[in-house]
Amino acid sequence: MNDIAELSRRYGAGTARPEDTVAEVYDRIARRGDDGVWILLRPREEVLAEAAALPGGPLYGIPYAVKDNIDVAGLPTTAGCPQYAYTPAESAPLVKRLRGAGAILIGKTNLDQFATGLSGTRSPYGTCESPLVPGLISGGSSSGSAVAVGAGLVPFAIGTDTAGSGRVPAALTGTVGLKPSRGLVSTLGMVPACASLDCASVFAGSVADALTVLRVIGGFEDGDPWSRPLPVPAETVAAGPLRLGIPRRPEFFGDAAAAMAFKGALARLAELGHTLVQVELEPFLKAGKLLYGGAFLAERLSAIGEFTDRHPEAVHPVTRRVLRPGRSLSAVDAFTDLHALQALRAETLPAWRRIDALVVPTVPTTYTVAELREDPIGRNRTLGHYTTFANLLDLAAISVPGGMTAIGRPHGITLLAPAGHDALIAGAAAAFHAAAGGPAAVPIRENAHAQQ
Repeated sequence: MNDIAELSRRYGAGTARPEDTVAEVYDRIARRGDDGVWILLRPREEVLAEAAALPGGPLYGIPYAVKDNIDVAGLPTTAGCPQYAYTPAESAPLVKRLRGAGAILIGKTNLDQFATGLSGTRSPYGTCESPLVPGLISGGSSSGSAVAVGAGLVPFAIGTDTAGSGRVPAALTGTVGLKPSRGLVSTLGMVPACASLDCASVFAGSVADALTVLRVIGGFEDGDPWSRPLPVPAETVAAGPLRLGIPRRPEFFGDAAAAMAFKGALARLAELGHTLVQVELEPFLKAGKLLYGGAFLAERLSAIGEFTDRHPEAVHPVTRRVLRPGRSLSAVDAFTDLHALQALRAETLPAWRRIDALVVPTVPTTYTVAELREDPIGRNRTLGHYTTFANLLDLAAISVPGGMTAIGRPHGITLLAPAGHDALIAGAAAAFHAAAGGPAAVPIRENAHAQQ
């Protein structure tokens, strides 16, 4: 599937029509067969008719997919649970913005049930594997959205990211996973995981495409209690050189090939002119452990607890195990954890005076579907080692592919920076991706340290 810029060029030149692109998408989906990607596909003829009467805009004629915990008017929202399904009368604001920009929705994608998990194996709608390595997990919870892009079915897809669901599957499918600053993209019309931490995310084949989508869906949304007036990246972003923080003692859980790949990624960043600064990551990691090891589990139950009480048989067994401890938590526990989080935020501040952005492996190691099922909670926790702290510490993040390890597993890095610095990390990520053999970088301008 062509990228957004190429499809737009072809439309402008009159060498392609949106109807042709839609037909190609459905043909590709049919050739892949039952791959676990889709929970709902819109009827082909309906989408072809829509493609013939699109509004103009920056995403004119661009097909996309949306994770099935995000509302689309007239289509059921399941959140990966058939018994939970409801049909909204109104689309989420981000879906409305995409439609107004000329994008074409193909269907709704599979996910770890209730967006709880990073594995892509917790859905009654099946398991979709990474398109890069047979038998390898795709990652979750936005598994279907990531595979839809990684397998070349659509140029971009929308996911969500609370604990890493927009970054872990990006690394495992060879795609770019953009997790904006919290509040930059509205979460209205999204089934909450943790409402105070949730983000919409973008999967794309390049940073340039992800930014094109972000410029459409980003921006303050009236009536959204979590929306914030944060800057949306412009078409031209800065590339550095930057002061990049790197873990003083990176952890790969015994995966020597992943450790070697990360060393290679750091060498590439240094070649691009960035200064690498060792950072003590422990306070970041401690913050991340609060997400599933503390009172934030109760926030998850505040959204779906009543349903799970009434329909326990409808909930995936692993999801039930994850959520169960949340029922014994008190208001005292919640405030204890909020105070602990505030202290950890303060503990990380000195690092941000020394660096412009932080660089970590997106995942420390990878697992096959069989390996993940042997230890679904412990290995899921390992997958989130470098991702779960981002929203708790109010950071923007972007994951980009870094190639394959020596044993043939995908590897990626994530750049993070404080909220509002989405453009800063996007420029550096695009340059890295291009240097790693990915698509050309977005238009960039050189800058000194952008964040002093």
